Amino acid sequence: MTRRTPIWKAIAASLRSDIAEHLYSQGDKLPTEAVLATRFDVNRHTVRQALRALADEGVVHARRGAGVFVATTPTDYPIGRRVRFHQNLAAAGRTPAKKVLLLETRTAHGSEAEALQLESGAKVHVYEGLSLTENQPIALFRSIFPAARFPEMLTQLRADPSVTAGLARFGVEDYTRTSTRVNAKLATATQALHLRVAEHAPILRTISVNADLDGSPVEVGRTWFAGDKVTLTLSDT
Repeated sequence: MTRRTPIWKAIAASLRSDIAEHLYSQGDKLPTEAVLATRFDVNRHTVRQALRALADEGVVHARRGAGVFVATTPTDYPIGRRVRFHQNLAAAGRTPAKKVLLLETRTAHGSEAEALQLESGAKVHVYEGLSLTENQPIALFRSIFPAARFPEMLTQLRADPSVTAGLARFGVEDYTRTSTRVNAKLATATQALHLRVAEHAPILRTISVNADLDGSPVEVGRTWFAGDKVTLTLSDT
């Protein structure tokens, strides 16, 4: 027997989609509970439950006596030869920030060693964190660096969470993306917690390799974007 999605979750998903498609922009007031109840043919309590879920995700916020307003709209995030988190968000008029979740050194996994052109058993530095804009999480990321080439990378990242600044500190003044793969996933419980989305909500995963100007790989990364908070766009630069 197929388990049906709760109606309030379906309403939240529909409104989330409306906002993602810019039918409602940041600062816009959503229709009243009565109007939404009529639209979805449900009672106002069900609508209120959906709106509460969106508020918990930071998508909307309520103003007492005024209604419910859109708090955030999807951020355009270019994917091209040069991907710079702070520059991308600043160009979109957003305020970027990062939260460090993990910094460690370990043995490279097989796919990591292959992407970074390392021998089996080589050590790598791992940097996991949360990317935010306007204090709202939009992506989880994991960056892997060859430890032998960048021995003090973790110390640098503790002082400054910028990957670009960290690579520059060790002589990599510029780097470009040599490959990017994008696929859709469903958020795990921990991913949902960090990204403030529902468990099993759609998210986008990118797997990428960055190389210095000589073509040597300097970073392999995986990023999980909250599907309704980010619009990935292709760029030639």
